[in-house]
Amino acid sequence: MDIRTAVAAERRDLADLLDALSPAQWEAPTLCAGWRVRDVAAHMSLGFRSSLPKTLAELVKARGSLNRMTDRCARRDAAAHSTEQLAAFLRDNADHPWQPPLTGIEGALGHDVVHGLDISVALGVGRRVPLDRVGVLLKKVTPRSTRFFGADVGGVELRADDLDWSYGTGTPLTGSAQDLLLVLYGRKLPPGRLRGKPQSRFAAEAV
Repeated sequence: MDIRTAVAAERRDLADLLDALSPAQWEAPTLCAGWRVRDVAAHMSLGFRSSLPKTLAELVKARGSLNRMTDRCARRDAAAHSTEQLAAFLRDNADHPWQPPLTGIEGALGHDVVHGLDISVALGVGRRVPLDRVGVLLKKVTPRSTRFFGADVGGVELRADDLDWSYGTGTPLTGSAQDLLLVLYGRKLPPGRLRGKPQSRFAAEAV
């Protein structure tokens, strides 16, 4: 699979999804704690709209905290742009070469896929990311990456039920490949999406 082509396709797919959302859905919470759909969408396009010097300046303002910087920029840009603009940023920049620092083109794919799932899973939209895209990302999972994303999967074997893939050792936890990808990126999922004794460990609290 050509990953650049996959990145472009994912961005266009997500732009189509965003275009179809209602005003209420744009204001709904996502799997990114504290962020609405519009905040996640704004964050996803930051790399297209901000030069490296501007991004570094924002990081300095945030006293070196990447989390603080991304949160402030997402909320600011979500307020400054219409929902039509936020969707268009993804579509119009589908072929943009932006990549997260140190992670390469696979990191760009992961950024788009996971944040897209942050939106679609939280909304219950039911979007299925093509398995070839998810498979690329699952192959890149390492103990270092799970620690970086705050995913505590110790003592658990993750098993995809729609892909020939597993990770870890211990008590089995089964689910779709894209749901297990979210687990490995430190997300808590709506109840009922995973199967196995450890499922409650990775489930979000019911609202």
